[in-house]
Amino acid sequence: MFTGIYTAVVTPFRKGRIDEQAFQKLIQDQVRGGVDGVVPVGTTGESPSLRFEEHIRVIELAVQAAKGRVKILAGTGANATTEAINLTKAAEAVGADGSLQVSPYYNKPSQEGLFQHFRKIARATKLPIILYSIPGRCNIAIEVPTVLRLAKACSNIVGIKEAGGDADRVSQLRAALGQRFTILSGDDALTLPFMAVGAEGVISVASNIIPREISKMVNAFVAGKADAALKLHQKYYPLFKDLFIETNPVPTKAALAMLGKCTEEYRLPLCKMSAANRAQLAKTLKACGVLKK
Repeated sequence: MFTGIYTAVVTPFRKGRIDEQAFQKLIQDQVRGGVDGVVPVGTTGESPSLRFEEHIRVIELAVQAAKGRVKILAGTGANATTEAINLTKAAEAVGADGSLQVSPYYNKPSQEGLFQHFRKIARATKLPIILYSIPGRCNIAIEVPTVLRLAKACSNIVGIKEAGGDADRVSQLRAALGQRFTILSGDDALTLPFMAVGAEGVISVASNIIPREISKMVNAFVAGKADAALKLHQKYYPLFKDLFIETNPVPTKAALAMLGKCTEEYRLPLCKMSAANRAQLAKTLKACGVLKK
């Protein structure tokens, strides 16, 4: 249902407010780049810094700009189960195609707590749900048995974004959940390794910058053209790494600003890159042919 390439799109700001025009242009770029969908207000969209009304407005803008040409997988996870439910219901009301549900962060619930959290959200919506396991940010993984319990208990929990950096977990998930359950890479640099053992695409940060190239890489691998996919991976691997030279989405927004796509504006506690890291990112963008020398 949600296989392929999904861009975890940034939320551009201008003078403290959402830059709606720039955001909709970014969505148009993604459509032209051949992605299968976009993920507004995920981690890359600075969701923790948005007010509830802004959060839903960004999803609504994405739906309007996409016009059904790509799917909108809205980030509606939260620390509090009630907040996640409210966000998910509101996203459903404005036309989202699905919900990306990150593990509650900071709370550090048990696996039973995770199960009850996600089950309650799933029962409150008709939207299909993609779970999001990212222990590097949340300090807890959604363990494979918990994912299996959730998939059995909730027919609308249909997949997982796997961002734990471990291809073996992809193998474990695929073995436990079968082919009907979607597994997406949560890391551009691991997309091909993960797909080699059962993942079916990526929720990408790099596709903010190079949507067409990420689409070509994933589609080449699916078509059995592993060599062509590997060449693209190798060409853009330095960019995959340098987009995380500082906390995501700081480098991604900086790169988009260099390309004239949005202003380089963040909400505290995020702030602009250091001069040294900015220079490194610009060098990599030029070396990859993304930014003119």
